[in-house]
Amino acid sequence: MMRSKFGQILCCRVAMLAAALALLAAIQPAQAQETAKGWPAKPIRAFIPFGAGSATDIIPRAVFDRLGPVLGQTIVVENRGGAGGALGVGEVTRAEPDGYTILADSSALTVAPWIVHNLPYDTTKDLTAVVPLGQNGNVLVVNPAKGWKTAKDLVAAAKANPGSINYGSAGVGTATHVSAERFRVSAGFEATHVPYKGGAEALTDLLGGRIDFYFCPISTALPLIRDGRLTALAISTPTRAPELPDVPTTLEAGYPDSDYTVWYGVFMPGKTPRDIVQKFYTAASGVLQSDAMKQKLAQLAVQPLSMTPEQFGKFVAKDLAANGKLFSPSAGK
Repeated sequence: MMRSKFGQILCCRVAMLAAALALLAAIQPAQAQETAKGWPAKPIRAFIPFGAGSATDIIPRAVFDRLGPVLGQTIVVENRGGAGGALGVGEVTRAEPDGYTILADSSALTVAPWIVHNLPYDTTKDLTAVVPLGQNGNVLVVNPAKGWKTAKDLVAAAKANPGSINYGSAGVGTATHVSAERFRVSAGFEATHVPYKGGAEALTDLLGGRIDFYFCPISTALPLIRDGRLTALAISTPTRAPELPDVPTTLEAGYPDSDYTVWYGVFMPGKTPRDIVQKFYTAASGVLQSDAMKQKLAQLAVQPLSMTPEQFGKFVAKDLAANGKLFSPSAGK
């Protein structure tokens, strides 16, 4: 008798628990939707995993300056460099997935997993792709004092004195590093990699003659090329840059599989509600399609890259797989 009564009580409690869980499941989507309706209700923190003055810093800032007023909140940018961008990315993957912490990164995001040991996050699971900001390339530049007029001149000098050439980058795994490595491997010469904390430091040492070459973002190098302080030898993209129509690509220079295009985009923590992701995407897309923003990005030598969040996510995953094939365990040395 007691067992029967106990069984009835247990069944009753199980039924109550099931009902509560069902109610909770029904409420959660509504709560997420309500969150999106009120979002953003406070400033948004945007982490950039590289130093101020880099292309990965300049391009998102230009977009965020116009996007903030559209969202009705300030987007506060914080530079958190180090470990090929992994430190800044880690800040975002550990943040609450509420839309108030975002990441502005470049194609370096898909390189770090292959060169940084014990990465504390999973790029595909812990981040959600939101919107691409555009794409551009790097330009192979040297100090005019070197006397090199073409990419072949540089390669010839490197092969004539193996181990005598060095090159700078904005850090291990950055687009400037990948561009140089793709070119070096294709051309078949040895060179010492000198990673810096940011592009500005690499450029300073190139101008000072302390490094031999650097694949610099076009927008950054352009004024120095026009002033004659740098010599442009080749472009990293598959086609020539409109800003430097007389400079051949590395492919045209005769080095197959040496091309590299740099993309820039915005991400959120992996479990961010899709409606918040969509709301940010819609606002950002409107800004990117405006004439004023198109003109500003063109001045930065950035070309459009239009994709939905889903398409951008697949694009990033494909780039991640491609870099896995490119980089060996010694690539970060």
